[in-house]
Amino acid sequence: MGKRNFAIMGVGGYVAPRHLKAIKDTGNELVAAYDKFDSVGIMDSYFPEASFFTEQELFDRHCTKIKTSGKPIDIFSICTPNYLHDAHIRYGLRYGADVICEKPVVLNPWNIDALEEIEKETGHKAYTILQLRLHESIIALKKEIEEGPSDKIYDVDLTYITSRGYWYYTSWKGDEHKSGGVATNIGVHFYDMLQWIFGPVQKSIVHIKTHDRVAGYMELKKARVRYFLSINSATLPKEAIEAGKRTYRVITVNGKELEFSNGFTELHTRSYENILNGNGFRISEARNCIQIVSDIRHAEPIGLKGDYHPFAKLPLAHHPFGW
Repeated sequence: MGKRNFAIMGVGGYVAPRHLKAIKDTGNELVAAYDKFDSVGIMDSYFPEASFFTEQELFDRHCTKIKTSGKPIDIFSICTPNYLHDAHIRYGLRYGADVICEKPVVLNPWNIDALEEIEKETGHKAYTILQLRLHESIIALKKEIEEGPSDKIYDVDLTYITSRGYWYYTSWKGDEHKSGGVATNIGVHFYDMLQWIFGPVQKSIVHIKTHDRVAGYMELKKARVRYFLSINSATLPKEAIEAGKRTYRVITVNGKELEFSNGFTELHTRSYENILNGNGFRISEARNCIQIVSDIRHAEPIGLKGDYHPFAKLPLAHHPFGW
């Protein structure tokens, strides 16, 4: 298939530049873009001639108009806030296009059921970005586990701290109803990776869950997982602070650290290449990780009992705005 026409919803968002780059790198064209906010100068680096709208109604009118021009939009890329993904995937499918949606594809597992019905109705496909499944170190680990003893249970620790400033709490990301909370917003692809490698969840306990962190324990088919996710720089370990780092990302498997810090930059482009070749991850592939983060969101934390991640003991922080 030749050059395809794309439209992006949420082009002003944090992750949108990766999608712009992926569209460009795969030799396709962006013809229309939408965002409520107009700080979208990044488009000059990729598609300066794409039409841009700050109102969805006008974006919709433009998309409908070009549909009748013989050059319709083939694919919608969704980079909007998490709680809007469901509605925007529906919009793209009903327009008559395929859809690529950033993670988390939706906030609740039952949303996937409804979207699959719309896929059937329209004959179009919705894909999601599960980029860690394309990371070479992670593919190698999956192969190692598959080739290891079938009855072996691994001990896994996941620690992911990505510092965010106070702006985070004012934005939609700080509202659990819109972002899904810390586990969903920053962790969904890690939970996807773990269940992809070690099998489905059999037990899930949440120890700590606040506005800036979540810590818990999961038993997967082939692993016992302790996790700690945080957006608070005060939870960074000493070595990260001394190195001037604001992000700390470590996964250990039976005490051995998995090195996967590098190789992230091209994963969106690789995701697009797979989708365009007909091999992308359909939204049904995200069902397990969406179930995991939904269960964490609705769980009652039990406190520091049982086998918890060592970072769970760190002092809790007050919400910066006293909420």
